[in-house]
Amino acid sequence: MNRLLGVTFIVISAASFGTLAIFGRYAYANGLDTFTLLFLRFTFSTILMAGLLIVRRESLPRGGTLVRLVGMGALGYVGQSFCYLTAIKYASAGLVALLLYLYPTFVVILSAIFLKEKIQRFKIIALGLATLGAALTANPQGGQWRGILLALSAAVIYSVYIIVGTGVMRQVSAVQSSLVIFAAAGLVYGALTAINGPHWPVTSAGWLAVAAVTLIATVIPVVTFLAGLKLIGPTDASMLSTLEPVVTVLLAALLFGEILQPITLLGGGLILAAVLLLARSELRPGRAAADHPAKS
Repeated sequence: MNRLLGVTFIVISAASFGTLAIFGRYAYANGLDTFTLLFLRFTFSTILMAGLLIVRRESLPRGGTLVRLVGMGALGYVGQSFCYLTAIKYASAGLVALLLYLYPTFVVILSAIFLKEKIQRFKIIALGLATLGAALTANPQGGQWRGILLALSAAVIYSVYIIVGTGVMRQVSAVQSSLVIFAAAGLVYGALTAINGPHWPVTSAGWLAVAAVTLIATVIPVVTFLAGLKLIGPTDASMLSTLEPVVTVLLAALLFGEILQPITLLGGGLILAAVLLLARSELRPGRAAADHPAKS
């Protein structure tokens, strides 16, 4: 049951994260710039999570756990998003997206090295399907080496974020961790917004877009990802998260009239096949016992 819940959490997270580019486009069309949007995104998310923390009567993390969570927000989230958004200036969006979605491969490698997690054959197959699917879905074009290196840096940073989060989530709840991560990221983006000058929404539609980015594309996916990460581990969580670009592509076609090319549909199908393969294995009877044998 725990593994089913974990898979469900990660699927919800991926679907919710997939809306970020859609709501972000609406926000940019209504006067916001990147730094202001990210500042509002994490500030409002912090307020929501603080309220939820009070309702749940949980305390703030302390000591080393607090330091690691601050690092996940101020360095992990900020570093990954900065590298990703900067990479788009020097390489095609498709190439950048593809390179970012190499992070499940990095997570598998880091998990094997630092967490001593076994790399099973079915996971290699699922990883290959997901990576190929991401390549076809993203439709990568060319780019400068600077853009390629920045995109790879974004993937590496996010991989480290996931590995660090795996350890931290043994100490705290998803609400506690999310609050600190959001607050740390919000402070950094607040400083960047102050330096560059804020660009607030010019219409009520802009504020609605910010609200959607906050709730649907930030609070829900981050909380559910951290909760799922705690239940099924970093490798499976990262591979299931490759559903995100499929959701983005489908929403773009539905809302913006973007045409779905056959190669994009094929890529999405491969990603779904990888997710189903992984989910089937995760939910196989006896899997949890095999992964967590009783101590002798």
